[in-house]
Amino acid sequence: MCASKENPAKCEMRGVIRFLWAKKLSAADIHRELCAVYGPNILSEGVVRQWVHFFKDGRKNIHDESRSGRPSVVSADLIKGIDEKIRLFRNFTITQLSEHLPNISRTVLYETVTGKLGYRKFCARWVPKMLTEIHKTSQMGAALKFLSRYHTGGEDFLNRIVTGDETWVAHVNAETK
Repeated sequence: MCASKENPAKCEMRGVIRFLWAKKLSAADIHRELCAVYGPNILSEGVVRQWVHFFKDGRKNIHDESRSGRPSVVSADLIKGIDEKIRLFRNFTITQLSEHLPNISRTVLYETVTGKLGYRKFCARWVPKMLTEIHKTSQMGAALKFLSRYHTGGEDFLNRIVTGDETWVAHVNAETK
């Protein structure tokens, strides 16, 4: 089982390398096996050799070792606080949010709002990307209604449908500027 922050694919590759090394395959043979199963760009032969060397030196663990470094400022409490602020004041900018949380950088705030919380800016409001069950039910109802009208109206019904997306087109009238 991989550590929570670790890439599961990398962890799996290390496990395969350890398994094949235990079967007495050379690093080159292990690399060929990995490329045959997972594709030619899965790992370089140098990385395979490095992990084989680790296992030869007695390493049993396939997980990344913990490293020193700056601890993350993003915690569950911070994410909860940001989410509460977004739900309270939907019309804000990241700069305005950073004024409320001066110890957090704007980049970390943006990554938290978009990546961890899943919000996106829409018409100057932060809205969740995921549809709620009510939205899904509403869309399903509309689709079923269109389908039943198609069965009764046929091709004539389809010719009257106008479709579009969220693109806004600016119309410039040269006479009025």
